[in-house]
Amino acid sequence: MAQAKKIPQWLNVSAEQVTVRLSRASEANGVQVDSLTLRAPTVRDIRNAQAGGSKDDEQRELNLFASLAEVGVKDLEGLALKDYSRLQAGYFRLVQDDEL
Repeated sequence: MAQAKKIPQWLNVSAEQVTVRLSRASEANGVQVDSLTLRAPTVRDIRNAQAGGSKDDEQRELNLFASLAEVGVKDLEGLALKDYSRLQAGYFRLVQDDEL
């Protein structure tokens, strides 16, 4: 039987959203924040991100995360790489099937 992956201390996961605690404060919508929350995506969110990112996978992901976090793409681009990686990990925890 496979063991469930341990959830890192910087990550809070629920069925509807994930909250990622940043390693350092960053600006989002003109305000300093120490965490970002991504809501669960819909099919519409995925389609909109794909439409706005042409063939660039990185841009599509930025568009999607910005939409889910309700922040600007520039805000995400200003994150430390460690914190962006945390967002990615949180997103994948949010969308994974419970059976996996």
